[in-house]
Amino acid sequence: MVYILWLFVMALAGTALAKKMKFPYPIALVLLGTSVGTFSIFNELKLHFMDEDVFRNIVIDIFLPALIGEASLKLSFRKIRANSRAILSLAIGGTLISYLTTGLLIAYLLHWPLQVALVFGALMSATDPVSIVSIFKSLGVNKDLEITMEGESLANDGVAIVLFKLTVFSYAMITSSGWMGIGFGIFEFLKVSLGGALVGSVFGFIASRVVSHFDDYPLENSFSIALFYGTYFLSESLHFSGVIAIVAAGLVLGNYGRSIGMSEKTQQSIEVFWDTIAFIGNSLIFYLVGLEIQQISISQYWGYIIIAIGVAIISRSIAVYLSTMGTTLPTSWKHILNWGGLKGSLSIALAMSLPSNFPQREAIVGLIFGVVFFSLVGQGLTIGPLIKRMPNVGIQKVK
Repeated sequence: MVYILWLFVMALAGTALAKKMKFPYPIALVLLGTSVGTFSIFNELKLHFMDEDVFRNIVIDIFLPALIGEASLKLSFRKIRANSRAILSLAIGGTLISYLTTGLLIAYLLHWPLQVALVFGALMSATDPVSIVSIFKSLGVNKDLEITMEGESLANDGVAIVLFKLTVFSYAMITSSGWMGIGFGIFEFLKVSLGGALVGSVFGFIASRVVSHFDDYPLENSFSIALFYGTYFLSESLHFSGVIAIVAAGLVLGNYGRSIGMSEKTQQSIEVFWDTIAFIGNSLIFYLVGLEIQQISISQYWGYIIIAIGVAIISRSIAVYLSTMGTTLPTSWKHILNWGGLKGSLSIALAMSLPSNFPQREAIVGLIFGVVFFSLVGQGLTIGPLIKRMPNVGIQKVK
C-alpha cells in the first residue's frame, strides 16, 4: 500500500507541476519517471512495480477498461457518424496497412522471422491518443479533427490487439493451411471484432434501460463501472475483443442512455467521475512508463531502435495517406493525424505479455520501449508547433 501511495503522490505532483507550466503532462511524467528511476533511493519502488506481471496487469486489467470507457462515453454518436468514413478508414484500413508494412520492413531490415516481425507490426499499430487530445483541447483544434483522432485511436487499439493475438497464437495454423488458413484468419478477425461489438452493444443497451429507472448518480456511476469492466472481462472470456466491447458499450450508454433517462445532474456526475478516474489512471501509467524505460536495458539495441523508429514513421505515413485517399479530409489534417499517431503504454503492456520463450522477445521489448519514448517525447513535443503551422485546423483561443 505504501508503494502505491508513493507512486500516486509522485505522479500527482508531476502532473500538477506540468499543468501549471502548461506542459503536456503525459510527456512530463514519462520524463520524470525516467529521471527518478536513476536514483537508488527509489529502487524498492521500481522493483515492486517493474515486475512484468504487475505492470501488465496495472495497464491492461485495471486501467485499460476505465480509460477506453471514459473516452467512448464522451463521444457523440452523431459526430462519429459524420466522420465515420475517415475513422473507419484509419482504424481498420490504416491499422492493417501499418501492421503489414511494419512487419515486412522489420523482417527485411532486421532479418527476423516473419511472425516475429508481424508481432512487432501489431504492437506498433496501436496508438495512444491521450497526449495528443490534451494538446488539441488546449489549442482549441477543430472538433471534427479531434473526434477523428480519438475515434481512430479507440477503434485502432481494439484492432491492433486482435492482430497481436492472432499473430502470436494462430500464425502457424494460418500460414500452414494456405488459402484455408487465410480464410480462417479473416473469419477469426471478424468473429473477435464483431463479437466484442455485439457484447458491448447489448450490455450498453441493458445498462441504459436500467439507469433510466433511477435518478441516483452514485448508483448510476456504479452501473457504469460494472458495465465497462463486466463487458471487458466477459468478452475476453468468450475470446472476443474486450476493448471493442467497451467502446461499443460506452457509445451506447453515452448516447442512447443519456437520451432516455439521465438527468443533467447525473450526466455531469458521470462525466466528472470518469474524468477523475482517467486522470489518475493516465498519470500513474505515464509515470510507470518512465520508470520502466529506465529499468529496461536498451543500450545493446540502439542501432535496431533507430531502424525501428524510422520504420514506425514510414509505416504510419503510408497507412494514413493511403487509407484516407477516398475521404474528404484536408491535407493538413492528414499531416496532423500522421505525426499525432503516438505509441504508448498499451504497446509496452502487450509486448511484456509475450510468452517468455517467444523468439526475440527481449529485443521486441527493448525496441518497443525505445520507439515509445521517442514517440511520446519527440513527436509529443513537436505536434503542437506543427498544428499551429497547419491551415484549416480551426485553432481558437482557450482560456
